[in-house]
This record gives sequence, structure tokens and C-alpha cells, in this order.
Amino acid sequence: MLIGELATRAGTSPRTLRYYEQQGLVRAGRDANGYRQYDDAELRVVREIRSLLAAGFGIEDIRPFVACLRAGNQSGHVCPDSVLVLRRKLAEVDGFLGQLTDLRQQLRAQLDEAVALRESPCRTQICPP
Repeated sequence: MLIGELATRAGTSPRTLRYYEQQGLVRAGRDANGYRQYDDAELRVVREIRSLLAAGFGIEDIRPFVACLRAGNQSGHVCPDSVLVLRRKLAEVDGFLGQLTDLRQQLRAQLDEAVALRESPCRTQICPP
């Protein structure tokens, strides 16, 4: 299939496909007039790339998943190198969750304090210490 058809079927743009090709993630053959030709396997690869990018993976993180698909696996996440990336990404997400939990606790404490001060009878008058 030509680049435009692959782009349409994958839900992306020809420009994006050329970028993926430049990064070594997508492979295209060339026909006699120089047009890029893609086989159906590239559609699976592009869908995997897009899915991983949407989940927050970077281009370098995606390479093992693409290699896993190219090795004939049904999924890009079953190979050892992909599992390593998944473990690293999960640890990263867990770290972010910890930071967000801490921030949430700080915000909750500030909000509780603000609400308590607003509802205090001493808010509009001077109260003895």
C-alpha cells in the first residue's frame, strides 16, 4: 500500500510515517517510480507505535516493541527487552504516583486549613489567644 493509504488506515499522517521511517521504526520498500510501498505488517507496527506513544513512551522505548513484532510475535510486549522497558516505565509511573499522592496530601491539608479559618468565628473579629 502507498503511504497515504497506510496513513489513513493507521489514523496518522504521511509526514508522521516518514518520521517513523527516518527513526528506523517503519520500513518501506520502493516501487519503480520511487513511491514508498508498505506491506500489511507495517500497519501493525504503526498501530503499536501510536499506542505506545499515546501511553507516554518515547521513540527509544518503542524500539524493542517494534523488534518484537518484527520477530513474528503476536504482541510487541512479550519479548524480554520489551518487558524491561515496561518494568522501567512502571517504576517511573509509580514514582510519579508517589509524588502526586504527596502533593494531594499537601493540597488537602491547605484546603482543610483554609476552610477551617473561613468558618472560624474569629475570622472577622479579634479573638483572645
